[in-house]
Amino acid sequence: MSSTNKIILEAKGISKYFGTITALENVNLSIKEGECLGVVGDNGAGKSTFMKVLSGLYKPSKGALYFNGNREILDSPRDSQNLGLEMVYQDLALAGNLPIGENIFLGREPTKKFGFLKLLDYKKIKEMSEAHLDKLKIHVKSADQKVEELSGGQRQAIAIARATAFNSKLVIMDEPTAALAIKEVGKVLDLINSLKKMGVSVIIISHRMDDIFAVCDRVMALFQGTNFAESELSKTSRDEVIGWIMGKK
Repeated sequence: MSSTNKIILEAKGISKYFGTITALENVNLSIKEGECLGVVGDNGAGKSTFMKVLSGLYKPSKGALYFNGNREILDSPRDSQNLGLEMVYQDLALAGNLPIGENIFLGREPTKKFGFLKLLDYKKIKEMSEAHLDKLKIHVKSADQKVEELSGGQRQAIAIARATAFNSKLVIMDEPTAALAIKEVGKVLDLINSLKKMGVSVIIISHRMDDIFAVCDRVMALFQGTNFAESELSKTSRDEVIGWIMGKK
C-alpha cells in the first residue's frame, strides 16, 4: 500500500431507498491513495447499489460523498469521471467490433482539425493506447487488434486500461476475475498490484476470497444494506470474512 495517508474518497451515512425498499442504510466507507479495499457481501447485501452511488449512477437518498476532502454532488457518471473515479463493470461494456485503441478512448477520442471539421486522430489513438498498455504491462499484438479477438483476461485488462487512461485516482472493479481461467486471474491481479504501486486506489467487489486476500489491504463487509464488519487483511482470516458475509461475528 502507498505510504501516504491521504484519503481519496469518503462516503458518510449513505442511504438509498427505492420507494418503500431500503437498499442501503447509513453506509460508510473510506479509501486512501494507493490502497486496495475489498468489498464483500452476499447477493442483495447492497454492494452494487453502493458502487452505483459512488460512481454517480444513483443519487443517495441521504448521506454525503467527499473526494480529496471536498464534498461532491454527482449528477452523472461523467461527474465522477471528471474527479478521477472510474468504474469497471462486470460486463466490461467493450465494443467487440472496434480496435483496442478505440475502446480505450471511446467517447474521449483525441481529434485533429481539418478545415472546419474535427476528425478522430487514429494515429494518436494508436500511439497513446500503446504507450498506456506498455506502462501497465498489458501485452497485445497491437492497439489495432479488435477486442472480439481477445481472451477474457485480455478483455478485462483492456477495460482496466480504459478506466486508467485519463489520470484516474480511484478505480472500482465489479467481480474483475469472475469469468476467467486461473492463469488469466493472476494477470489481472498483477495489474491491480501495478495500479496500487502507481498510487491509484482500487475498490474490488468480489465473491472470490483468493482475490481479496491476494491484492487487498483492507476488507469491508456489507450485510442487508449496511456496514457489518471491516478489518485490515493482516488481522483477519478467510473463515472470519466468510462469516461476515453470512452475518456472523
